[in-house]
Amino acid sequence: MTVESTAAREPRTRATAKRATARRAPGGEPDLIQLLTPEGKRVKPGKALAEYAAYVEDVTPEELRGLYRDMVLTRRFDAEATALQRQGELGLWASLLGQEAAQIGSGRATRSDDYVFPTYREHGVAWTRGVDPTLLLGMFRGVNNGGWDPNSNNFHLYTIVIGSQTLHATGYAMGVAKDGADSAVVAYFGDGASSQGDVAESFTFAAVYNAPVVFFCQNNQWAISEPTERQTRVPLYQRAQGYGFPGVRVDGNDVLACLAVTRWALDRARRGEGPTLVEAFTYRMGAHTTSDDPTRYRHDEERVAWEAKDPIARLRAHLEARGYADESFFAELDAESEALGKRVREAVRSMPDPDPLATFEHVYADGHALVDEERAQFTAYQASFADEEDK
Repeated sequence: MTVESTAAREPRTRATAKRATARRAPGGEPDLIQLLTPEGKRVKPGKALAEYAAYVEDVTPEELRGLYRDMVLTRRFDAEATALQRQGELGLWASLLGQEAAQIGSGRATRSDDYVFPTYREHGVAWTRGVDPTLLLGMFRGVNNGGWDPNSNNFHLYTIVIGSQTLHATGYAMGVAKDGADSAVVAYFGDGASSQGDVAESFTFAAVYNAPVVFFCQNNQWAISEPTERQTRVPLYQRAQGYGFPGVRVDGNDVLACLAVTRWALDRARRGEGPTLVEAFTYRMGAHTTSDDPTRYRHDEERVAWEAKDPIARLRAHLEARGYADESFFAELDAESEALGKRVREAVRSMPDPDPLATFEHVYADGHALVDEERAQFTAYQASFADEEDK
């Protein structure tokens, strides 16, 4: 196994997680920005954390309940989608289990005029952008190529090709800067994608052109079956130094810290200070996708250690300790969660089959002779089946 720096090997227990909060990176920044401990206690921000904590110092109990609701409903939707795939209703599903805080916290930090470029696992971010969760399932059922209008919510279609969305985001951000807008762009990717050349090229262009883009890396420890330490000799967030822009590591299971750090990074971008790399240090509790078996390459002890840092349990403990939520709130949310699951099941099973010729639409804005020829050939091919049935 590759020898790794102490900073890159994230703590596996609660005790060492607390010590990690106090560690410092080479530039004096906290090695892990944390505002809410695994036990649900607010971290008293010292000088190093104050700049980030200022972005959530006025968060209200209502907003905290909203963040909790977002995470619970996102997890319920994700569980329903996984079950539907197991039942043969979806071809594949990429679960976000364990990454709810990273997605909800960062998603809620964006403004409506910001533009988000996701991978294929950002179901929580889609929720914060107002995308109906049932629309996420069409592609995985094979009835469409996306299912929603990206410009309606400034949330791009899911990108399956690993890392390419960072190029799209950087180019879009460069356009935003040329237009003189004060909006920003967020590009989501995983620790596995960080090894792709596309990501390196995105970093280069974003830095050189001072693009208003936040690169949000959800480091869930595993690029399918390869651990992070086999991809990098330094913590991922430190890579930004080589490109000339800031990088920070945030506790990806702390929704409050993810909200604060992303607000901070977006604020920098809007002020014209260029890109930021945010590494949300979290954990993929389930399989990479439903076609994966994580028991073949990782130990149960690792998952158990991370279950103690569950993002939903963490915020619930905080809400209960502060008296911000009572049992009626949790009971109502449970009922809402079950209703969402039922709605998702019914929506998926009632999705109509697509028109076979729809694949030829929107290839070219003004049409194309070759596409017309291919459409005609495919139409004849489809008709041949009807001819066989008539015989």
